[in-house]
Amino acid sequence: MKTPINVQVINGADGKPSFVVIPYDDYIRTYEHEHDLIPNAVVSAMVDGATAVRAWREHLKLTQAEVAGRLGITQPSYAKQEASQGLRLATLKKIATALGVTPAQLDL
Repeated sequence: MKTPINVQVINGADGKPSFVVIPYDDYIRTYEHEHDLIPNAVVSAMVDGATAVRAWREHLKLTQAEVAGRLGITQPSYAKQEASQGLRLATLKKIATALGVTPAQLDL
């Protein structure tokens, strides 16, 4: 049995399908991690001056202490990393793993 899919097909002037509209939540579930999308809330926080690491942490509603625990470091050590604009790639990868995002989503 096929599961119904909530999509809308929009035809062009020639009567042929030109666009497909899907629910936003379906789009995010399908493409968020595959294409390294950045949520608007993260981008907005960065425009307001947050580092990518901080913006993601806040978007995910995590505390510095929670992320530090996932990394096996202290909260003050993590706070220094979060504030840094020039993290090493190895550190960026560890933080990305702790946040559950891809390194590309942090390397902006």
